[in-house]
Amino acid sequence: MAYKVAHRGKVPPFIAMEVLRHANERAAAGHDVLHLEIGQPGSGAPRTVIEAAHRALDQETLGYTEALGLPVLRQRIARHYAEAYRAALDWKRVVITTGSSGGFLLAFLSAFDAGDRIALASPGYPAYRNILTALGLEPVELEVGPEHRFQPTPELLSRLKHPPDGLIVASPSNPCGTMLDRAHFEALLRYCRAHGIRVVSDEIYHGITYGMAATSATELEPEAIVINSFSKYYAMTGWRLGWMVVPASLLRSVESLAQNLFVSPQALPQHAARVAFDAKPELDAKVAHYAENRALLLRELPKAGFDRLAPADGAFYLFADIGHLTNDSTSFCEQMLDQTGVAATPGVDFDPARGHRFLRFSFAGSSEDIAAAARRLVAWRR
Repeated sequence: MAYKVAHRGKVPPFIAMEVLRHANERAAAGHDVLHLEIGQPGSGAPRTVIEAAHRALDQETLGYTEALGLPVLRQRIARHYAEAYRAALDWKRVVITTGSSGGFLLAFLSAFDAGDRIALASPGYPAYRNILTALGLEPVELEVGPEHRFQPTPELLSRLKHPPDGLIVASPSNPCGTMLDRAHFEALLRYCRAHGIRVVSDEIYHGITYGMAATSATELEPEAIVINSFSKYYAMTGWRLGWMVVPASLLRSVESLAQNLFVSPQALPQHAARVAFDAKPELDAKVAHYAENRALLLRELPKAGFDRLAPADGAFYLFADIGHLTNDSTSFCEQMLDQTGVAATPGVDFDPARGHRFLRFSFAGSSEDIAAAARRLVAWRR
């Protein structure tokens, strides 16, 4: 007897992770690889975080925490919003999650019902679309481009036949790195408020910006759900720890869902993350490193024909229009990896309709790897 496979589980793969697997297979076969495909800081967690983890291993029981997370960590995060954004935030609205991924799952389940329509920019982070689909929600993709700085706008929302139930906003965004300045963010939130559109603000790249400060939805809209993570600015990717700022009206739903889905977030990373906010000098040095890598690629990639780049205001990606080089970004990236050892992610991961003519480079790795990748690509395209 053949058992069925549930339809909700038939979502597309996360292609960046597929590329990583192929790149690792190439490395295991004895070939060198330069990893520009994965959005992961090339250096590890701050020294003080690692020291705090060692102390916790020695001194703490590391049992279950509350489903919403350790109160002391939630309080420290609330203080962070006062320090970074001058936003007064009740610490009880802060929820610790298993990475930002756990936060998105809790946000979508608590705020929306099956069949609700959630708007999101395309190109955008593929897991938004795939998690929504798995939960029986309908992604409504807003095709954005250079004319919109690759961000959603009130005008794009107004073109929809019916207002969506929700909108996901990412500033800085993945894969483009573009940001909404405060005025445009305010205008977008004002439109959503007027039309009853619940905003989910993805702020996981806050702290990694180049010349423009990021605005948090916590400053502007108390009913927005804010998602953040220790993975990017705090360089704790493998620790799988994130947080949410939840409207008071949703807090009990989020708590009950978290109790049943996760029981509690991981204890060890919570104890260690308490000191991450005090490692700002070390973390800002990492951002300065990303800025150097970004400048290098902005200078060198056009020499290889990658001269149509989204304006990378933040994060650590360059999204390149390669329509003049290929109409098949997947095959192009495979060929590039095979012939140069440089791994990048095809744009179809982020935009199923138009991504065949785009690819994404990550510049979060070491300066040596980024410089070597640039040299290889220039030589390859000559």
